[in-house]
Amino acid sequence: MDSESAESTESSESTRSGESTQATVIRGACPHDCPDTCGFLTTVEGGRAVDLRGDPDHPITQGALCVKVENYLTRVYSPDRVLYPMRRVGAKGEGKFERISWDDALGEIGARFRTIIAEDGAQAILPYSYMGVEGILNGLTSGDPFFNRLGASIGERTFCASGVLTGYIMTVGLTPGTDPESIVNSRYIIIWACNVISTNLHLWPTIAEARRRGAKVVVIDPLRSRTAQRADWHIPIRPATDGALAMGLINVLIEEDLIDHDYVAKYTVGFDELSERARKFTPTYVAEITGVPAEDIRKLAREYASAQPSVIRFGVGLERQPGGGNAVRAVCCLPALVGAWRHSGGGLVGGATPFAFPFKWDVLQRPDFIRPGTRVVNQYQLGAALTGELGLDPPIKAIFIYNTNPVVVCPDQGAIVEGLKREDLFTVVSEQFITDTADFADIVLPATTQLEQFDLMFSTGHFHMAANNPAIAPIGEAVSNSELFRRLAATMGFEDECFRMNDEETARAAVDWSAPVLDGITFESLKRDGHARLRIGEIDDYIPHAEGNFPTPSGKTEFVSSAAAGGNFVIPLFRQGSLEFQPGDSIDPLPDYVAPGESAAGSNLAMRYPLNLISPKSHAFLSSGYGNFARQQRVAGEASVTIHPDDAAPRGISDTQAVRVFNDRGSFVAVARVSPAVQPGVVAAPVGHWRKFSRSGSTVGATTPPAFADLGRAPTFSYNRVEIEAV
Repeated sequence: MDSESAESTESSESTRSGESTQATVIRGACPHDCPDTCGFLTTVEGGRAVDLRGDPDHPITQGALCVKVENYLTRVYSPDRVLYPMRRVGAKGEGKFERISWDDALGEIGARFRTIIAEDGAQAILPYSYMGVEGILNGLTSGDPFFNRLGASIGERTFCASGVLTGYIMTVGLTPGTDPESIVNSRYIIIWACNVISTNLHLWPTIAEARRRGAKVVVIDPLRSRTAQRADWHIPIRPATDGALAMGLINVLIEEDLIDHDYVAKYTVGFDELSERARKFTPTYVAEITGVPAEDIRKLAREYASAQPSVIRFGVGLERQPGGGNAVRAVCCLPALVGAWRHSGGGLVGGATPFAFPFKWDVLQRPDFIRPGTRVVNQYQLGAALTGELGLDPPIKAIFIYNTNPVVVCPDQGAIVEGLKREDLFTVVSEQFITDTADFADIVLPATTQLEQFDLMFSTGHFHMAANNPAIAPIGEAVSNSELFRRLAATMGFEDECFRMNDEETARAAVDWSAPVLDGITFESLKRDGHARLRIGEIDDYIPHAEGNFPTPSGKTEFVSSAAAGGNFVIPLFRQGSLEFQPGDSIDPLPDYVAPGESAAGSNLAMRYPLNLISPKSHAFLSSGYGNFARQQRVAGEASVTIHPDDAAPRGISDTQAVRVFNDRGSFVAVARVSPAVQPGVVAAPVGHWRKFSRSGSTVGATTPPAFADLGRAPTFSYNRVEIEAV
């Protein structure tokens, strides 16, 4: 690497020798699946990283890192890191391994893959990955060219945001949406199904500044989260009823004539049909469904319409219910109805900013390698895929897992564990630590941390592109994902050019450097400066839909979706190449409230399991990342479940008591937190705690359902019926 492009030096004093030495500061970027994509600076002395801090010059980071990564060097230099290839020596699940060489590891993987291909075909091999790294070189798509070339089954990734983006695109198109930084100009901010302080921390100062200027902050969430506690108004809502509330707001806006008629006439389609659909969603009717008082529904609609600019920052929590996709569609109708898109700081913020980054996903994924007829296995159904419940032919005989810890983050934990215990299943895990998933591996491969690899980073929460320059050499024999798949390609005899390109060559090829949004930004300048804002205009000037210009077939906000009638589109990252989303004629062209099955009081399911368990992200963990670190464990506390006093009392449950949470799928033991932070009938257990550190050898994933939501094959984590009993 060109040292001048990535490094700066500063003098430091050596306390051992008394001699002056040089400390090098390297510009990097956080690797995690978080909207903030922070810039950080790593100080290196004698080849060792001695300090890591937030980049004060990064407009989003502003020098501050979150509780998850502020002690990142502890992760890098942890004595528990996987630093060498290892082979299992105990029973599956015991986590006992012996060190082997890279040649032995690659040789065994290659031999097993060739045997499986000869006996069952390449589709008996399943790649399994997600967003443990968000970079374009080592992230979600890093193994796609290899596995597509191999002919393996395609692992469809719809865990997070697929449902949100499906509903979003059907309504407003593939638009990056409102600049999150422009929220500083907002006068009414609705945070819907998103705990910003825990999962999008660096947006909070922008919201706080908007509030200082007079904005009102409203949070819609079943849980009184950290963000809800800081809001001006928290609106608790029953889980899985967000679509009803959004339709209720549409009803009030129309019935009370609070809409921007000029904007609706010029820049929307389907208003008459939407009006008719919304007619039945009166505040009284919606209050019965959502638990939100009718007068609060009216008040919210009135304030949202009158206080412009108004913005809705919605989170992926919206999709995690049976009707999640339709809920998003209804929410996405609201800004056009009130003309919020006319203003800087008005509109929608919902994780769509990656659409502005000019990455060539076909270069990164190589869908041209996919053989016609290759089957798709959705990763959300891993348990059923491994246990044979899906009836796959051929069955999965090998699984290659990287960038994720499915035993913790996937639903139906018991089935996943049962499947991973199969003696006929060859499991390879690339990891930094022996996670709950790595415990079941036959081969474990050592993965680098962000300080040891090069990458280019996009963001789901702002318009700043970043370069992560490696600060130190890989420790032990750890390799980046990009290098791992180059080695695997060589092992399998693949000679395609993409497998011979180094990281910088791939990065240059995978970006359209001539795109207008990169005007004046080069590969070299990005490495040198660490980050750059896309050339989309100044924050106050970027108002993409003041005059419509939505990237939909009509060019308008589509209350009646043309995509629902059979239009096709690809959501980058989630589906590859020709694996297009095809809603088809069965999709309602209008948004609606889709009630969860057997949700009514007195139904069979509700009688057996009367509590609705939601599983929000932990404040201290990144999904399951950092779940093995003492500092983050102290912040998170022991695995817990929050229950309302009205539900705790009849069950004989007291605060801090151990309780068993269970349903037909499984159970886990946690500490009860008796609190009005949830409504009666709702309980909350954060996801991310590791199975091996739990009291019961299971976590919240043991109870979560593997069912899909209505759109995008999104998860349904937030509609999970359970019962709780004292242990």
